[in-house]
Amino acid sequence: MVERVAENSNMAVTRHQFSKPNQPDPKLIAKQSLPKYTLSFQTQWYQKFPWLHVSPGVEGVLCFYCSKAFNSETSPLAKNADSAFISSGFKNWKKALERFTVHERSDSHKTAMTTHIYEDRSVQVQLSSVSVKQQEEARGCLLKIIGAVQMLARQGLPFRGHECGEGNFEQVLKYKSEDDPSLAKWLTGGRKDVYTSAMVQNEILTLFSSVIIREIVESIRSLPHLQYSVMMDGTRDVSGKEQEAVCLRYLDKDLVPHEEFIGLYEVSLTTGENLAKVVMDVLQRLNLPITGLRGQAYDGAANMAGKYNGAQAIVRKIQPLAPYVHCAAHCVNLITQRSCTASIFIRNSLDWVNELGVLFGQSGKLKDIFKGIARSEEGEGPCHSIRPLCPTRWTVRTSAIRTVLNQYECIIKALAEMAVSESDAASKAQGLYETFQQGNVVLGLVCALEITGELEVLNMSLQSRTQTLDGMLSAVACVKESFSKKRNTESFQALYMKATRMCETLHLTPIASPRVRIPPQRFTGNAPAHVHVSPPDYYRTEFYKVLDVADMQFRERFEQEGMQMLRHLEQVLLTGKIHGVVQQYPEINPDILKVQLALFRMKYSFQSSTEIVAILQGMTPEVRGLFDQVETVTRLLLVVPVSSAESERSFSSLRRLKTWLRSTMTQTRLNSIAVCNVHKDKLDRVNRKMIAEQFVSCKEGRKSTFGSFK
Repeated sequence: MVERVAENSNMAVTRHQFSKPNQPDPKLIAKQSLPKYTLSFQTQWYQKFPWLHVSPGVEGVLCFYCSKAFNSETSPLAKNADSAFISSGFKNWKKALERFTVHERSDSHKTAMTTHIYEDRSVQVQLSSVSVKQQEEARGCLLKIIGAVQMLARQGLPFRGHECGEGNFEQVLKYKSEDDPSLAKWLTGGRKDVYTSAMVQNEILTLFSSVIIREIVESIRSLPHLQYSVMMDGTRDVSGKEQEAVCLRYLDKDLVPHEEFIGLYEVSLTTGENLAKVVMDVLQRLNLPITGLRGQAYDGAANMAGKYNGAQAIVRKIQPLAPYVHCAAHCVNLITQRSCTASIFIRNSLDWVNELGVLFGQSGKLKDIFKGIARSEEGEGPCHSIRPLCPTRWTVRTSAIRTVLNQYECIIKALAEMAVSESDAASKAQGLYETFQQGNVVLGLVCALEITGELEVLNMSLQSRTQTLDGMLSAVACVKESFSKKRNTESFQALYMKATRMCETLHLTPIASPRVRIPPQRFTGNAPAHVHVSPPDYYRTEFYKVLDVADMQFRERFEQEGMQMLRHLEQVLLTGKIHGVVQQYPEINPDILKVQLALFRMKYSFQSSTEIVAILQGMTPEVRGLFDQVETVTRLLLVVPVSSAESERSFSSLRRLKTWLRSTMTQTRLNSIAVCNVHKDKLDRVNRKMIAEQFVSCKEGRKSTFGSFK
């Protein structure tokens, strides 16, 4: 018995050393000898019954699947199976088709086939199906994590809290997991710390910002002529690091200007050479050739605007076709500063308004007294706060001046009540009360408002992203003309009468000329000192002084050297005469431009480059193609920025992002969040699945965890 079992085991091993049915040449299979003829195995039976199998040591054929399933005598189904197809071998070729068909339809054969199919699905295959399901759940969780990062970056919110588990990032994921069991399981598992860590957050933020920057750069590179300008401005963040905000300006196919924030770059030195290196490094990283640079816009600091060692001068040595434009908004701010400090009585009035705002900021009691008086006087209407003047941005002082003039009576009453109180600020309130009782202060504020009001409007206009050189010069000319018209007796008399009526209504001290100081005789000789006949005569001279300084500043600030090249280009369009400056630009063909200008001037009438832009925008593509050189010159005029306001706008995001609670944020994380926060519309269009694919492809191990998102 022991020998038989051993023999059957050896036969099973030999019989099933094949992974599929063994079907040799029929000539090798034994023939069936009958009295009258001899029968052989037919080749076509292999095709009709693919389970036929020839095993070494067995005469005839077996069923590969039945012999494999029922080779053990202990199998409960072995007794119902045909032994000829299991072990002994079938060789009755006369009844082959009949027996093959019967066996194929038998329950034992069907059971063997089912067993084979099930066994063929190995453990690895079963584990693979489980792995696929886990990968699908992991991909869903990763998309939720990426979505949380996207939302927090868009809103500029901090990710982590003061304590573990209290941050916005974890709370958003916790809220998302309430209706997502897979995410809830993920967050409680070991992978939570791996795929929600600060390093992963930084990686996802970098991927988002890279997609946004890549979109901007591709928009520039897709233009017919690669033309762009650079803008840069610097500030210190809350940790004291110098941050340079870099922006690019370009024109789309419809001649619409775009100013795009590129990023914040920390610099250790603010010299002109180092800042020029920052500009060149940014362009190199973005793969934008310096040959396409057509303009620069910075502030007027020496390290930026220096004629020899400034950043603009160093860049122009490399690319002479990139003229520098001093930021027009900064110019207007400087004009406002010089104008308001040109006259003593206007300067002093503004200083007193600032002192008033400082006192209101220091004394909560004075605020309450003022609000009570304002509500009793004006009812439930809005009560505007009294604030100090901005020390650097002079053009925004208009609202503070207007607020003081509109609430002058309430301010005086509040100061008077505060002066008789027992507060520590009573003495300061008494001094300001006596000062604001003087009519000279009212006149100074009225005259200052007349100047700063129009300059503020001009400043806001020049900060527009779509502002052009022609538009800037037109706006400046309009304000200059307005100031010129103010320099007459009638205009000043109207301001003086307005201040006088206000003094009479509020029972203030009348407007009076300051005390005349008699100069030493060694300066005047025997001639008498000049004395103004009346207060209007004195203050009119002071007001004219302010207008004269403003006019002089307009000429100095807006007649920049870098604009000469652009003005020559504009004159080429307006007059049709080819200037030598066009030969410096490789994208302009002077001969073709001359022909196109003649045709363009014959067909259309215009007086400014702005009108030319409107004409080109209204053309059909076929007609517009006739004037491609005219369009090229127009693009050169439009692509040069007139202000660096876009760079300063990013400072608002910087102030919201890097606070004293987030002062240790790394530069890479800060830059990525800043790009996402500034470009909210572009961030909303980013496909999160694409970000997930890039994230998974960064490391080989992530592919086994998440699989493919395709």
